[in-house]
Amino acid sequence: MSTIKAKVNGLALDMATNSPVVILSSSDSDRLLPIWIGHYEALAIAMELSGVTSRRPLTHDLLKSVITTMGGKVQKVEVTELKEQTFYAKIYIEMNGTILKVDARPSDSIALALKTRVPLYVEEELFQLKRPDKEGLDLSDPETLKERLKRINPEDFGKYSL
Repeated sequence: MSTIKAKVNGLALDMATNSPVVILSSSDSDRLLPIWIGHYEALAIAMELSGVTSRRPLTHDLLKSVITTMGGKVQKVEVTELKEQTFYAKIYIEMNGTILKVDARPSDSIALALKTRVPLYVEEELFQLKRPDKEGLDLSDPETLKERLKRINPEDFGKYSL
């Protein structure tokens, strides 16, 4: 299994499902990986991308604080697989000279990676998967995804607009 360094390309609201979508892009090509996430997780990612802080700790703030307080340091985050339409991720934490791998949702992992400014990686095969939508369009294809997202009105981005 091989991973590719990735970055958050943006957030959008999919009007067909009324769900936020975080779009990851490969650092070595124009490949995109859309991951449908929850509204609160999208807000957390949007806040990190925008540099906005919360008055009280959000989940990823708390997680960073707990890891740091216990003497650990987040090393990297990986989106590792897709099983039954659910993405999986791992958070790599260095603690006492040992690397711990913690199972996590990609949305929380991405927010934590942004908060701790660590690299984000995606399993290479995830960028190659065919992901048909309800209309049969392949959402893993950058042009198809761009066309679908172009149909979204700017007002529909709401609080996820950056």
